[in-house]
Amino acid sequence: MQALLFDQSVQRIADETTGPITYQPDVISPALAARWFTALHEQVAWHGGTRMMYERMVDVPRLYSHYAIDDPLLPAVLGTALAVVKEQVQAPFNSIDLNLYRDEHDSVAPHNDKLHELVVHQPIVLLSLGATRTMIIRRKMPPHLKTELALEAGSLLLMGWNAQLHYDHGIPKLQQPVGPRISLAFRVRPHATGSWGVRAEGSDK
Repeated sequence: MQALLFDQSVQRIADETTGPITYQPDVISPALAARWFTALHEQVAWHGGTRMMYERMVDVPRLYSHYAIDDPLLPAVLGTALAVVKEQVQAPFNSIDLNLYRDEHDSVAPHNDKLHELVVHQPIVLLSLGATRTMIIRRKMPPHLKTELALEAGSLLLMGWNAQLHYDHGIPKLQQPVGPRISLAFRVRPHATGSWGVRAEGSDK
């Protein structure tokens, strides 16, 4: 299922016991990543949203979209991206969530995926396009080990289903200016549909 586990260029952040979580840079070239970013930035119908936080409604600090794999309106770039991902990770992906981080003010809080909306033992794979942003991966149980991982354009991050039980992950806001980033999250859902509401980086939160 997870060919990335056997690639010598892959950085292993968590093992099979609590993960796996692996990171592979340069899955596609910087030039191709830039073309895909431009196409998706222009073609996708991006949405905003709100959520309850601290007893008040606040704007979700990023834009998002979603496509089921069999959606007739699936942009061609996403179909090509899916083929690239499946060359690296053998899984029956049926859902792609997109998140657009417009600048340094956009973020996602530490979280894990909701397991009831994922097929058991199937991985989550994130493909990054655009500016590099740092993901914080933190183990839930003591000693709360933390990894700061720079997600570069053209890279893949794989998270095993069981990693959601042991780790939180998030992308913090930054103090310094940074350009926009698009994240593509490939998942295997029990029932893929065309509308999923607000999506976070590797999560439903």
